[in-house]
Amino acid sequence: MTVNPEQTTFTRKRYNTLAALYDAMEFGMERRQFQRWRQHLWQDVQGPRVLEIGVGTGKNIPFYPPRVFVTGIDLAEKMLAKALLRMQAIDAQNNALLLMDAQTMAFSDATFDEVVSTFVFCSVPDPVLGLKEALRVVKPGGRLLMLEHMLAEPPTLARAMTYVDPAIHWMMGVHIARPTVAHVTAAGWLIDQVTPLSYGAIFRRIIAHKPN
Repeated sequence: MTVNPEQTTFTRKRYNTLAALYDAMEFGMERRQFQRWRQHLWQDVQGPRVLEIGVGTGKNIPFYPPRVFVTGIDLAEKMLAKALLRMQAIDAQNNALLLMDAQTMAFSDATFDEVVSTFVFCSVPDPVLGLKEALRVVKPGGRLLMLEHMLAEPPTLARAMTYVDPAIHWMMGVHIARPTVAHVTAAGWLIDQVTPLSYGAIFRRIIAHKPN
């Protein structure tokens, strides 16, 4: 499997374009649900060396545990710039932020103890390739902790999501109808837990680990 440069460039451009408005666009959902889900996920992070894939504008940074060292990566430089400002504002600079593609990471094998991502693999151009890279850079037995939105379970809702997915992807760079749990398994991770968080299981928490 290789990176598709056209798809990757498209995704980078979309998120660079959206960076200035990104936090405002998700403000309501963040206040109602996402912040609570993020906090609960990070409370389970053990580290000590953690990779956050798709750090975006840094919405997870306030929840980084003090006992771990987080390396956050993102594909879009304008998103990453906002994350850096957020990190500086709350004095979390013992962590690191890097411009990097999740599909081809510049880390050695087995570098990290855990990998965390929140609402990211809906937009990685090749999600299985990105998840395989995550598997490569984590140590044997290391965990993957995810929050993700994906294809709903009810058939009628799933069909509607599939129908509108191409238009939403063109506008926002995100897919809303991906079978992300299946992608995690296809990449070689062993699923430990999948927890539906909303109606139709559109939002789910996924915990998996790398085989020893």
